[in-house]
Amino acid sequence: MTETSETDRQKAEQIEAGRLLFRRPWGFVTSVAQLEQLPPDDLVEVAFAGRSNVGKSSLINAITGVKGLARTSNTPGRTQMLNYFGAPESPVALVDMPGYGYAQAPKSLVDAWTDLVFSYLRGRARLRRVFVLIDSRHGIKDNDTEVMGLLDRAAVNYQIVLTKIDKIKVPQAARMREATLEKIAKRPAAHPFVIETSSEKGIGIAEIRAEINTIGTM
Repeated sequence: MTETSETDRQKAEQIEAGRLLFRRPWGFVTSVAQLEQLPPDDLVEVAFAGRSNVGKSSLINAITGVKGLARTSNTPGRTQMLNYFGAPESPVALVDMPGYGYAQAPKSLVDAWTDLVFSYLRGRARLRRVFVLIDSRHGIKDNDTEVMGLLDRAAVNYQIVLTKIDKIKVPQAARMREATLEKIAKRPAAHPFVIETSSEKGIGIAEIRAEINTIGTM
């Protein structure tokens, strides 16, 4: 067997394992507004972060295959707490974090969300990876850079996920991928691969499921 065919076989096995993980009945577990409300950290956790309205809820719904599991809204800042999702006998829990950026809410409330998220990132022992979602139409913004800096300092592994990739043309998508990789190349906690996704078209969903399954079983 050639090296290429062996790599293809391994990838196919990972894709299938990810598919099986998300055939389970995924559901809402709990919402956390304060650190003392966090569930026991007996499961590996994978979190989703991103600017308000980047498409976090839509991506979680696509990954789990459960329409409306994570509530979506055109109003930035609707997700105000850490929202946990799980499935029976799953080794991993998904955590939807409050969007950062231009949340339409009082500053005091935004500050409270920010403190919660940052404290969670710094102190959660079983947090294995944060998927940092970037709108492929706009690229990495200052808020994203600040969050990546925090993750670097906290030594929390993170991976860039480009969302809404179907909204741009193929050459533009290629340029965005290369520009993103260039920006994260020297960041110590950044995963060296970018996943391109479209919740609407299903692009990249199998790959991110496979990645989550691999993380959960490491």
